[in-house]
Amino acid sequence: MAPPATSGPAADGLVDRVRALQPLIREHAPRTEQERRVTPEVVVALTNAGVYRMNVPRRYGGYQSPLRTQVDALTEIAAACGSAAFMALIQVGCAYIAALFPDEAQDEIFTSPVVRVGGTLIPDATAVARPDGSYIVNGTSAFATGYQDADWHLLTVRVEPESRATSDNPPEPPALLWAAIPMTDLEILDDWYVSGLAGSGSNSVVARDVVVPAHRVLSVGPLLDGTIASKTNADDPFYGMPVLLLFCAWTPPNALGLARSALTEFTERIHHRGITYTFHERQNEATVTHLQAAEAAMKISCAELLTADFVAKIESRAATGTPYTPEEQARIRAERLHDPPLQGGRGPPSLRLPARPPCTARSPSSGRSVTSTP
Repeated sequence: MAPPATSGPAADGLVDRVRALQPLIREHAPRTEQERRVTPEVVVALTNAGVYRMNVPRRYGGYQSPLRTQVDALTEIAAACGSAAFMALIQVGCAYIAALFPDEAQDEIFTSPVVRVGGTLIPDATAVARPDGSYIVNGTSAFATGYQDADWHLLTVRVEPESRATSDNPPEPPALLWAAIPMTDLEILDDWYVSGLAGSGSNSVVARDVVVPAHRVLSVGPLLDGTIASKTNADDPFYGMPVLLLFCAWTPPNALGLARSALTEFTERIHHRGITYTFHERQNEATVTHLQAAEAAMKISCAELLTADFVAKIESRAATGTPYTPEEQARIRAERLHDPPLQGGRGPPSLRLPARPPCTARSPSSGRSVTSTP
């Protein structure tokens, strides 16, 4: 569970503190992959740096860090370890969503400014409503990233329609809810045996007749339309940023940090390795090497500019309260998808990866192949 609340470091200087942790995070990266989870030492270091405070409300000791700061901090983590950054972005994002829950739920969740909140976005679990407004939740949900170090989990569940579908009464789509559940109420399936982001600890969680009170449930539909359940945060522009657009901002840092790191390591290596089946004893002697490295650098710069553009747009809209036009929302999503590092298979050959590399490994417990994509 999260440690007791402390004064902690100041919000200013967060990115510099995270950057200073890169040697430690990089040193633990092989063990992170081997153990299929971010090591406790790295989790403690990120906690002490204030990473998990970025979206926690200030009244609980959080930072409510600018979105630009969040993107920069997550990018610095990713430059050292993609798994650690992916876990961080999930828990940072879920802390933001937790701050949209009713105030009574927030009082339960944010007992410490460094509380860690995980979550799953695929609505595989189901919820049955009870007369008192609470729900009974059952089901298995995959990709519970960072569950080992989480205090709470935001489980996406579907509530099936009460009426049965008939020829005269077509089926209604199930309502979607986020249910805030203590990790102690969930079981864990040790099924994260993959090759991509292997250290993110994205195992499945299982809910068995878990009772979730009404105040710890958040309806997804109204939230996506801009209505939040928290009365305290309702008028705070920070929590008025659209969740879907925030995910557009939280996801590129992982690719940007990894791309920067890959380019740096590649340009260092070209002075020590030759090119097979050529007369070049060193890669840096070949003109094509520099052309490809330059192309990669330009693609990374393009991605950084696109990210900076829509992050600035989201922050500007939050500050002024100006609503988005449909075209602006579409543009932000398009710019996020157009980030070159997110378009696997389209970079220069020197840094190219398959467009959708399979994340597959063999489970030692079952002997079968497991394929997953976080």
